Amino acid sequence: MNAITRREFIATATLAAGFALAVQPVSSKTITTDAKGLLAGAVKIPVQGGEIPAYRAVPATGKNFPIVLVIQEIFGVHAHIQDVTRRLAKLGYLAIAPELFVRQGDVSKLSSVDEIRQVVAKVPDAQVLSDLDATVNWATKSAQGNVNKLGITGFCWGGRITWLYATHNPKVKAGAAWYGRLVGNATELTPKHPVDVAPTLQVPVLGLYGGKDTGIPLETVEQMRNRLKSSRSQSKIIVYPDAPHAFFADYRPSYREVDAKQGWQQLQTWFKQHGV
Repeated sequence: MNAITRREFIATATLAAGFALAVQPVSSKTITTDAKGLLAGAVKIPVQGGEIPAYRAVPATGKNFPIVLVIQEIFGVHAHIQDVTRRLAKLGYLAIAPELFVRQGDVSKLSSVDEIRQVVAKVPDAQVLSDLDATVNWATKSAQGNVNKLGITGFCWGGRITWLYATHNPKVKAGAAWYGRLVGNATELTPKHPVDVAPTLQVPVLGLYGGKDTGIPLETVEQMRNRLKSSRSQSKIIVYPDAPHAFFADYRPSYREVDAKQGWQQLQTWFKQHGV
């Protein structure tokens, strides 16, 4: 995709309607949070090269809300991520989930995980961090958000980004990373991984991981835990022994209700404890 068509794509991009094609059929346990008492829906975030779509949910009345960035899985900002923003808005947050793959393609229309991974592999960390900076700026200036109460949470791909953005932006008060990959090879697009930034991390991040996650070996979780010991961040990792990867994803067979609910409560306590 050349520069002109990329700008055109950004200008015309929209959020996914419903669930990503690759996750069909969705589980009967899927949680649906209504928008009663909220302003919820698509917005446009000005970024370098144009605009990107995002899903924003916030209480319908009030102002100066704490901001929580919600970072997508590889399936994009589809129905599940949009629902998570509404859950956070019901707790009094301005929650916003920017579509961070939009320059590389629309993953919601792809039917296989392998196809999606090919798109996601082209997404540079630098682009993501810049887009998140722009999202914070928009939330502060255009949506009555309080940048002094800034949090971030992300799932799978977004869990890794949560660790990285907490390192990148010292204004973040707290993060909650759900089963994000912790190690990897340094490349031009992904120069650093959570284990690389852990010793210098200043922001308290809560890591929520599954003991039966076949994609994130427990030895890498322990490696991250050890690296965090030399940081000043007061970060913490919780492992749910019997949980697989994506145990919070209520629309997928991997969902584990008890662990998901405990993790969600841990997130709320963590954010309150650290001023979000």
